[in-house]
Amino acid sequence: MYQNIKVLVFGMARSGYEVAKLLSHYNNEIIVTDAVEQDAEHVAELKDLNVRVEITDDPSKLLNESFDLIVKNPGIKYSHPLLNLARELNIPIVNELEVAYQFMNHEAQIIGVTGSNGKTTTINLVYNFLIQEKDDVILGGNIGTPLSHYINDIKPSTILALEISDHQLCDMYKFKTNVSVITNITPTHLDFHDSYDRYKAIKHRIFNNHTAEDIAILNTNNEESLKIAEDIPSQKIYYGSNNLDKCYFDERAIYYDGEEVVELKDILLKGKHNYENICGAIAAVKVFGISNASIRKVLAEFKGVEHRLEFVAEHHGVKYYNDSKATNCVSTNIALQSFNEPTILLLGGTDRGHSFYDLKDSMGHVKAIVAYGETKNRIADFAKDLGIQCEVRDTLTEAMHAVKDLQASGDIVLLSPACASWDQYAKFEDRGDEFKKLVAEINQ
Repeated sequence: MYQNIKVLVFGMARSGYEVAKLLSHYNNEIIVTDAVEQDAEHVAELKDLNVRVEITDDPSKLLNESFDLIVKNPGIKYSHPLLNLARELNIPIVNELEVAYQFMNHEAQIIGVTGSNGKTTTINLVYNFLIQEKDDVILGGNIGTPLSHYINDIKPSTILALEISDHQLCDMYKFKTNVSVITNITPTHLDFHDSYDRYKAIKHRIFNNHTAEDIAILNTNNEESLKIAEDIPSQKIYYGSNNLDKCYFDERAIYYDGEEVVELKDILLKGKHNYENICGAIAAVKVFGISNASIRKVLAEFKGVEHRLEFVAEHHGVKYYNDSKATNCVSTNIALQSFNEPTILLLGGTDRGHSFYDLKDSMGHVKAIVAYGETKNRIADFAKDLGIQCEVRDTLTEAMHAVKDLQASGDIVLLSPACASWDQYAKFEDRGDEFKKLVAEINQ
């Protein structure tokens, strides 16, 4: 237990703030440091708890052999000079989730979801399935509110649905799940981990401390997921598109243990990647006895994670999807492959010099492109080469008015820009929010 010790919380944000509050109740001397100014109310609250807050570009000057523990923000790379110094001084380095785990009631059950893609959608589905039939479910981890915030709310009956990122897994040792889901493993975050092998080794930690009583849920459509789980003692449940899997989908429906759960036509989310996510989530909640009826109810209404192929609305037979988080062609390809209907594609944003020709093979059902932003003219050239109608506008607002003249019943209108948003928006969330607002406006 972390008490009666001296702690440096490296990186404040939400997780540092919550873990500092938690540790302040256990007679610890705590310093929180960050390079940027923090929320004034949070800083004042921590000071009232006798937590010292230091804003500095040189946090290493704060560290010496008198410290017993570093609690690191997951986003800080392990090679940071302060962390190198901590290792020289033999000071343990952990993160907020690892600390919170030491204080929680271990009779509670933990479902942990990690993966290169789809973990946010999957954990949201897990949570929404569970709350249909369970009274005590908490959603947290890398999504939403840090676990430290909920420690006093966790009872033996609690089920914790936690998204766990690779950045968090770097600094977890005693933490363990009861059920671990890996959505998939692909090369990503290599700038943080320095190699794909290291990244995969970190993802393997989702099975830390598992025994034969714990459960691993694995995607048979992703070979890397299967490889990293070869040596674990956990019970293994498989999902994917193979009819030998415990949970699988085909062109018509999703099945669990040989029984049909839901027809694809009754699922609001579309696309092979989403059917994989749904299967992983179903496999996780079936461990807790969730019924097919509850699963069907959620899938008929669940629009997806905001800004990630999010169903927005249907007006006059036209369906609108917000995929503003698609800031590259890989993500836009996934979105395009999720539909067979005639599609009006909104493309554009910050020009980083990338080629749009990576989208070529996914454009078969695109009836028109509306291009906007810095990349609009390059997109227009791409559309011309493919023989696809393209309307060019300066802004997303103007682009949506062009969409109004192009759309017809049965169409999909898809914002999947394949570009960052920085030419016109501070972040992709702002772009997605404006799109949703414009969908309502053009249909008034």
